[in-house]
Amino acid sequence: MADSNEMTINLVVLGKTQTGKSAAGNSLLGSSDFESRLCPSSVTTCCSLGRSGHILGLIRRNGCESALCVRVLDTPSYPHSALSKKQVRDTVRAALDHHFREEGLHLALLVLRADLPLCPDENNDTVQLIQELLGPTWKDFTAVLLTHADKAEEAGYSEETYLHSASSTLLSLLGSVQHKYIFLDNHNSIIKEERNIVLTKLLNFIRKNNYQVLLKHSKE
Repeated sequence: MADSNEMTINLVVLGKTQTGKSAAGNSLLGSSDFESRLCPSSVTTCCSLGRSGHILGLIRRNGCESALCVRVLDTPSYPHSALSKKQVRDTVRAALDHHFREEGLHLALLVLRADLPLCPDENNDTVQLIQELLGPTWKDFTAVLLTHADKAEEAGYSEETYLHSASSTLLSLLGSVQHKYIFLDNHNSIIKEERNIVLTKLLNFIRKNNYQVLLKHSKE
């Protein structure tokens, strides 16, 4: 958090290769900070932090409009085509400590593809990594971003029918994080209105969590 006229939320995106993780980060920032492209190998090999400009019209505090600033940490995928689990874990842990040690982390966003089924083994890998990074309360600080939702919609699925047909693995995961999930289109540029809807949902998750943060270190 900053002064009373500005609120900053700190997010990290985590997920498998080619889930649209970096693209999701760009959508949240309203920019193209992170490299995102189709590739037969993992594109992201190191962590990088992106910061949005001041976003108006989403929050009011003490009867006055406040500006929102979004900070997103993009991370290497896991499993990764070139890095071991230890390399990914150590790289992400160091970046989380470097960037969020003073203000803390509000939410980890687990990025999954809505157009692909989630199988048990795939889920276990990424969830185990999140548990190791965030600790025993990870469920309270994790939300699921379902990317490529436009492809699911093109196939005739509404959000309701999609969840009705989803694998038990996905439904169990969503239940474990208190149904904190968001469907996200993967167009090259998300329009402002869609971005604001997504950010409003994230703010609601953070508000319901009483604005608590993880990984914050005392300055003493």
